[in-house]
Amino acid sequence: MLPCLISFAVNVVTCGCSWLSAKRRLRCTPSVNPFIGILVAKQDEKGRRSDGVSVVIIKVQFSSVVHHVDPVLEPENQHHHAHQHHTAFAEEGRQDEVVYSKDAGFEKGIVPEQTPLDHGSKNSNDEESGETFPAKRTWYRRVGKQWRHMAHAVVWLLFTGWWIAGLILHRHDIGWLIPFLLYLAITLRIIFFYVPISIISKPMHWVWDHTAPPFVRMIPEKLRTPSAAALCIGVIIIGSFVSEESESNTRANRAVSLFGMVVFIFGLWLTSRNRKKIVWHTVIVGMLSQFIIALFVLRTTAGYDIFNFISGLATDLLGFAADGVVFLTSKEFYNFDNGFAPKSFFMVSVISAIIFFVSFVQLLYYYNILQWFIGKFAVFFFWSMRVSGAEAVVASASPFIGQGESAMLIRPFIAHLTMAELHQVMCSGFATIAGSVLIAYISIGVNPQAMVSACVMSIPASLAVSKLRWPEEEETLTAGRAVVPEDEDHRSANALHAFTSGTWLGLKIAAMIASTLLCIIALIGLVNGLLTWWGRYLNINDPPLTLELIVGYICYPIAFLLGVSRDGDLLKVGKLIGTKLVTNEFVAYDALQHNAEYSDLSDRSRLIVTYALCGFANIGSLGNQIGVLSQIAPGRSNDVSRVAFSAMVTGAISTFTSATVAGMLITNEKQYFGTS
Repeated sequence: MLPCLISFAVNVVTCGCSWLSAKRRLRCTPSVNPFIGILVAKQDEKGRRSDGVSVVIIKVQFSSVVHHVDPVLEPENQHHHAHQHHTAFAEEGRQDEVVYSKDAGFEKGIVPEQTPLDHGSKNSNDEESGETFPAKRTWYRRVGKQWRHMAHAVVWLLFTGWWIAGLILHRHDIGWLIPFLLYLAITLRIIFFYVPISIISKPMHWVWDHTAPPFVRMIPEKLRTPSAAALCIGVIIIGSFVSEESESNTRANRAVSLFGMVVFIFGLWLTSRNRKKIVWHTVIVGMLSQFIIALFVLRTTAGYDIFNFISGLATDLLGFAADGVVFLTSKEFYNFDNGFAPKSFFMVSVISAIIFFVSFVQLLYYYNILQWFIGKFAVFFFWSMRVSGAEAVVASASPFIGQGESAMLIRPFIAHLTMAELHQVMCSGFATIAGSVLIAYISIGVNPQAMVSACVMSIPASLAVSKLRWPEEEETLTAGRAVVPEDEDHRSANALHAFTSGTWLGLKIAAMIASTLLCIIALIGLVNGLLTWWGRYLNINDPPLTLELIVGYICYPIAFLLGVSRDGDLLKVGKLIGTKLVTNEFVAYDALQHNAEYSDLSDRSRLIVTYALCGFANIGSLGNQIGVLSQIAPGRSNDVSRVAFSAMVTGAISTFTSATVAGMLITNEKQYFGTS
């Protein structure tokens, strides 16, 4: 017992010193009672004291000390498992008496409360010496930290040699731009491991603060919005009409496309929920960003090369998925082409590509690569367009992961979104397509450059048109930040888990797409059969009365406003747009690529309608979005249903504006489509 008494005395003195120090800091009054140290000494089976001593400091009144006789505290009733304080002495039974204080309370400013995390902590504390020993790191973390610099140097030297070799050997045949951009990105990433990015961002902020804001302050406040609008209109007009005419893209056709954009914007303004609340900065910057992206893609060699490289990667994914199909079947079966071509089957080519692409996306998501890209896009549009953080995140994520999944990124905020934010979240989903179906469209022959550029153009366009149709009238919760929240509940354990989970998710998405197409095409056949039978009694036989014919005439004015060729293409394009709105874009794209009726469309009309169809704005997706958002936030289901139809129409108009921009800028259609 002598070591226990010595330890008790040492701890009492230590506690007294700590109390005096805390009393001086807190300027306690003399009436504050001192602390009592309650010591639980640990001994082994030989009576020696064990390594650990637990000391609990409690502020009590001396007159309040009572004996606690709770049976739960008896040693035989306690739990038995391996802890530092569960020694042989504790297992055999203790003879010392545990004393507790009555009406005692912890003072958080002095003594930290015990938490479950402290029970079995990774850090071991020696109360007698007062030293803290951190838990040892695993060997691969220690080695990784020591060899990280060497690994960075090796990677940089490897890519430097690769870039120099490619520049010397294949500068003129393969090209130098894409390898240079990849090498530059890797070099900058390695540099910023050691150098803070503020050495670049701070000068950029300084230059911006000393150029643009002083210039804007020189303009009277009442003239700033009209001046910005005039600048935007000037850029669009000059960018559209300054280039030379081509065979199908005459200045008259460009003027029709420009007129169509004006009509779409005017219609949204005319039907706006509150025209006085429209933030014209968001609208002007959004339309200008959309036009500049299209100008970069359709008019510059660098833009065409970059998006052609991206679309080439997407096309290569189809080949990798085909390898899996060949393994599951056979090479002879897949390549058989004698009146029976299995590789052209939807179930063989498209479904396999969707499954593989979704699993690959989940792998990128696990390594935070996808979140990094989404975050960069979101920060840019949040800063430039003055939208809320939730709106910027969803708009930036929708082209990559789709309408339902993008809403899941801001799941903690869905219940607190304003009506305008709900409208914007749904509009972004309707205004673009997901990466999984992008692969499917490419597999059936849709031009990949047009699809990829349309997805990127939809980000600022959806923000602009939504804020024009339904401006913000409330205070937003995420007005000052753009953050992609971590989803710890659904995070995979490792890369293999993420890839296999993505495989299962891809199978479900592919099955949903296939079953939806089966039911929709069957329903269209039923409706067309009834309409054709009914039309015979009205002598409507050539062409027969069908659903496509009805929606084609309804959407005839839209086709004209897009600026398609007016030599027989208007009704055909109207049919495709109407089919997309009533059924879905997959049916419309399939008809565009494989239906003989559309084989004679001009290259200009084919490109414009490719942009116009690139969105989820249809009746089926309307129910999908309502279901997803209502499931995430059941309390907002009425609000979601209230804004859903407006968001769908606005999302469709967003894709139409992208089509008009393409109609104004495209000059060499044959590099995108060969004349059929």
